[in-house]
Amino acid sequence: MPNILIVEDEPRIASFIEKGLRSQGFTTTIVTDGLYVLDVIQSATFDLLILDLGLPGKDGFQVLEELRGQGEDIPVIILSARSDIHDKVAGLEGGADDYVTKPFRFEELLARVRLRL
Repeated sequence: MPNILIVEDEPRIASFIEKGLRSQGFTTTIVTDGLYVLDVIQSATFDLLILDLGLPGKDGFQVLEELRGQGEDIPVIILSARSDIHDKVAGLEGGADDYVTKPFRFEELLARVRLRL
């Protein structure tokens, strides 16, 4: 089963995503701080990254920039409360494969996860 890394600092949202994905047969890992994302990615094999932008340590834009700068081609879905068009464009141009705004429906996120896998 695909292994998904969830990078989300809000415990309620991270738990909601994790429970939903696990109920669909996915394996999940949660990271709550942007400082640790690259270490976790290098320590295991992940098939997809769900990335919040508003993180402690390093924000999601910095994480994405470092990830792509190191040649990581893992599919990335940004999941953020930032709904401004400039943030969406910056995320997509920065290397994200998709951008979903909060609040979101799990069914939509799941469809986008399946599409990227």
